[in-house]
Amino acid sequence: MTRNGAWYARVSFRKHAEDRRKPAPWRATSGTSSSSSSSTLASLLAALTAIVVTLAPARAAGGPFDVNDTTWEGCSEFLEIARAELGVARVHPVAVLDWSEVNAEDGVLVLHPLQTLDADETTAFMKAGGRLAIVDDYGRGDDTLRRFQIERIPTPARPVATLRNKPSLAIAEPVIDIVGGHSIGPHPVVSQVQRLVTNHATGLIHPNLSPVLRIRALGEPDVIVAVAGQVGKGRLFAMGDPSALMNMMLRYPGNRAFASGLARYLVDEDGAQGRKGRLYIVGNRFEEESSFGGETSLRKDFDAQVKALANAVEDARREGLPGGALLALAALAGLGLAIWTARASARPYRSPLPRYARPTPLVAQGGAAGRFAVLAAPSSPRGLAFLELKSALVEALAVRFGLEANPAPEAVTRLVAREGALDERALSAFKEVLATMYRVEASVVAGKPATVSRPALVHAADVVRKVLAACGADGRQPPRRAHPGAEVDRSAARPEAPPPQAGAKPVTPPPDKGAR
Repeated sequence: MTRNGAWYARVSFRKHAEDRRKPAPWRATSGTSSSSSSSTLASLLAALTAIVVTLAPARAAGGPFDVNDTTWEGCSEFLEIARAELGVARVHPVAVLDWSEVNAEDGVLVLHPLQTLDADETTAFMKAGGRLAIVDDYGRGDDTLRRFQIERIPTPARPVATLRNKPSLAIAEPVIDIVGGHSIGPHPVVSQVQRLVTNHATGLIHPNLSPVLRIRALGEPDVIVAVAGQVGKGRLFAMGDPSALMNMMLRYPGNRAFASGLARYLVDEDGAQGRKGRLYIVGNRFEEESSFGGETSLRKDFDAQVKALANAVEDARREGLPGGALLALAALAGLGLAIWTARASARPYRSPLPRYARPTPLVAQGGAAGRFAVLAAPSSPRGLAFLELKSALVEALAVRFGLEANPAPEAVTRLVAREGALDERALSAFKEVLATMYRVEASVVAGKPATVSRPALVHAADVVRKVLAACGADGRQPPRRAHPGAEVDRSAARPEAPPPQAGAKPVTPPPDKGAR
């Protein structure tokens, strides 16, 4: 991505915030944002984040708040000021902040971060004696500040002093510290500052941290734009206006003195205690790796990878995918479409069999086979098989002993007890199974099928088989009586007429008087 392309992407991300940040004499025409199609592809293809990370080109130097940018919105002059105050060897602008190389005497300056800082590392760094400065207004610095109970608030609508009568270019003044009722002067960062020109700053509020810079207002409360305080053995400095360190803003003496004081405060002497640490400067989009003190763990490495992946997705969502990633995704989509087309066109299709020639399913055939298929189907409830077993029992006993069509359970029990010669255990098991059969039948008739387990069904079938064999109703012996529904040959049972006796007159049938 070119330097102008990176600037356009950042303008798209900040939208009106960037336009508000620019003073009127230097305001330029903002470029167009990334195409909507790129953003849509980024949201739909979030699963291919690894490709995005791999194919994303390295960002060129330059852009807002970049210490390598020499334009009006860069911070290259601040880098020169810091090197002049501390020496070139002690100032390290980096794109990757390696916490294992940071010492307790070092300082870290974060300009307009676009991702959340590592909470564990920043806290451990300051507790060990390090100093951290977060200079941010509309970036992601508030995520880190919120962990230290620092909240952002708007600046006054009517400041007392402004540049060119613009409230967005309010003048901030140092706050005089008062301890025990005695004035001890301003904070070391602004000890040489009289007036500082802000540029669309945001206010900061904290109940305990010391105020450093404030914007006085007319008819409303003053607003603090910079605070500082102690965290463990270290220090935390927060300011709500990174634009105060831009190249064009550093032409004002107060802003230039503030830049010098901030560089010295982060790594140089603190009263009687000497500090000869290094100043690490990071800004915008940067990476963090390793752990402060060199101690790392598998969980830390995993969290770092997850955070890097989340940052890549967020970057792609806001700024769109790089050109290389779009080409790669387009090539993958085209390749996948070609493979699908080739497979679909070369796939052999079997001609469907006509409906009239298809075999009839066994379930639809009816009869004994169809009924068995219905009962044996996995989707059929076992209660149906239980009722079929009851019907077979009653029908076999009715054929053998001439029972009525729907006998009562007591009649069936007495018949089996009389004809089966079962022992007490077998008879008790039969009574229990028979009672269960009638209970299941009543449930089915009521529209609430009872649940029957497979072991209960197998046990009932075994009991019924034994009872029918004991009663001789298993089909091996002839029935004792005719089946109640069978037809009787009444001609065979009619008695023959006695032969006529000698001398008897034949009986003459009465004449049919109605016949003619």
